[in-house]
Amino acid sequence: MAPVAGMEEWMKKPEEERKEVEAKMKADWDAWMLVHKDLVLNTIALGKTKRVSASGVEDVKNDMMISSYAQGESAEAVAELFKDHPHLGIPGATIEIMEVRPM
Repeated sequence: MAPVAGMEEWMKKPEEERKEVEAKMKADWDAWMLVHKDLVLNTIALGKTKRVSASGVEDVKNDMMISSYAQGESAEAVAELFKDHPHLGIPGATIEIMEVRPM
């Protein structure tokens, strides 16, 4: 998760300033992923959001930025795995761990 307001503020910074920080974060992210490659099954960037309700369809913004599937012995164990993730370097960013189960 990354706060919408924080991301909007980030995009106001000069592109050169952003590129340098983003390149470092990507390098840190890639290194983290390499160490945890056997536990993180996939990671995808999330795009524009549509909300569907009984009232219809509308464009919305939320704090979801990226989604990953990771495997571990428990939600607690996976949460421990992500405690040092480079994503947390984004001001206000958080990582939420949710268990999945068949329906």
